[in-house]
Amino acid sequence: MTPEIAEFLRACVVARLNIVISGGTGSGKTTLLNVLSSFIPNDERIITVEDAAELQLRQEHVVRLEARPPNIEGKGAITIRDLVINCLRMRPDRIVVGECRGREALDMLQAMNTGHDGSLTTAHANGPRDVLSRLETMVLMAGMDLPVRAIREQISSAVDLIVHQSRLRDGSRKITHITEVQGMEGETIILQDIFLFEQEAYEGGKVIGRIRPTGVRPKFMPKLEDAGIRLPATVFGLPDRFF
Repeated sequence: MTPEIAEFLRACVVARLNIVISGGTGSGKTTLLNVLSSFIPNDERIITVEDAAELQLRQEHVVRLEARPPNIEGKGAITIRDLVINCLRMRPDRIVVGECRGREALDMLQAMNTGHDGSLTTAHANGPRDVLSRLETMVLMAGMDLPVRAIREQISSAVDLIVHQSRLRDGSRKITHITEVQGMEGETIILQDIFLFEQEAYEGGKVIGRIRPTGVRPKFMPKLEDAGIRLPATVFGLPDRFF
């Protein structure tokens, strides 16, 4: 990522936007989640929920919850979903879920929609649009007989930003999309790319390219300004007169 994108992502975390980091297996999602988590202010109470303890947060107020498999008799299992439900009672300022891969997605979306702003999580997907389909599927796995429109409305109001990573064919891992979730239009969730990776060449077994702004000012900019953060218009590839 470029220094401008790093500054933009830091602003999004400080301004308490709900962020989903997506990508394929081995694309570096947890590493990026670690980086974004480090931007959380030191005076906030953070609760992490993980299958295996991978996050390394350096803040002062961190509570770590870890899932537990069943014992040899098949009893005593504690699932990610149990932990997400439980952590809502622990007065968190931030909830960081290592990975949403099942029924816990419903509780994560509910938390994002009920005042737990600034939550971070990761999900396996091949692109920003795929993330929404995956979240829909995971919510349906919770066994709730919800109409698809209700699920999409939950997703569109809960998630503010999708950061998508890919492992390219030369083995390098890059952020390829930073996409805003803008809301619903009819039955469809509207996505808007803010930054996109452009491949310029493939030489000597290396992918050459860089991530560039699309020239679109995000709709959530007032949230950043309310948090006292002012980003120059040039971050988004716009001339200064736009701000």
